[in-house]
Amino acid sequence: MQTASFTGFIETIFYILAFYYIFKFLAKLFLPLLVKKVVEKAGQNFQQQQQYSQDNSWKTTQSKDEVIYNAANAKNPRETKKVGDYVDYEEID
Repeated sequence: MQTASFTGFIETIFYILAFYYIFKFLAKLFLPLLVKKVVEKAGQNFQQQQQYSQDNSWKTTQSKDEVIYNAANAKNPRETKKVGDYVDYEEID
């Protein structure tokens, strides 16, 4: 069985600090590259989705040659429903 020693404690603190600063240094080097790659990939996916949706909408609009216009709905705008009367309340002192 091992007992705790002061030198072992100092050595552990040294390893923790060394790991922290090495990790911090490597993060400064590689994190911007990683973020740049992720942003580029997201941009490519967005462009592909936009292109796909534009192609599909263009194909559907090209296939339809007729336009249906309902004149009855255009002359009578949609009325709002009246639910009830407005009641004005007075404050009593």
